[in-house]
Amino acid sequence: MSDKRETGTLVVGLGRFGSALANTLDKLGREVLAVEKDIDLAQQWSHRLAVVEADATNPDAVRQLGAKDFPVAVVGVGTSIEASVLVTANLVDLKVPQIWAKAISAEHGRILRRIGAHHVVYPEYDAGARVAHMVSGRMLDYIEMEDGFAVVKMRPPRETHGMTLGEAGIGSKYGVMVLGVKSPGEPFAYADSSTRIGPKDLLIVSGDSAMLEKFAHRS
Repeated sequence: MSDKRETGTLVVGLGRFGSALANTLDKLGREVLAVEKDIDLAQQWSHRLAVVEADATNPDAVRQLGAKDFPVAVVGVGTSIEASVLVTANLVDLKVPQIWAKAISAEHGRILRRIGAHHVVYPEYDAGARVAHMVSGRMLDYIEMEDGFAVVKMRPPRETHGMTLGEAGIGSKYGVMVLGVKSPGEPFAYADSSTRIGPKDLLIVSGDSAMLEKFAHRS
């Protein structure tokens, strides 16, 4: 790992968030070094990931891990705000270029930003907001970007069944854009005006979140 730190990711904390993130990065072929102070969690993941049992709230421990050599560090500690802040501060002191930190509240997030975290994520809030959109209509997946822009996977409204995108005039009528269509048994295809919409198709649609909600609730 020592010769690959310049392209790797340091993940502190192997709770549900940290372990899912570290495991996914590993599957994507990224070099990952996980740090976990709980001996049971460290041993649980040691056969899948490179794991060091250490207390990252201790600045000397973080320094000895070579944290400063990583371009990206993720602080997955969330249950203890004090521990989260101390770990983040240690990484800031070592001038890690990109620090991502998990927050469990808006106040927690503000503290993390003030001490130098570059990115703050709210997994529980984001998951709740995402599911809220999904359970309220035809949306099967929902990803919100910035300024109210979102991309969703959804079933097509009944009024568009059997029509091409050009005939349906979705862009002009509803103010959203169909990026692609997935028909049963067929590969995903980028959409154009000649793409025909079937009742069992899946649409990938982008646009303002409020407009997407209105489109998804069409009969």
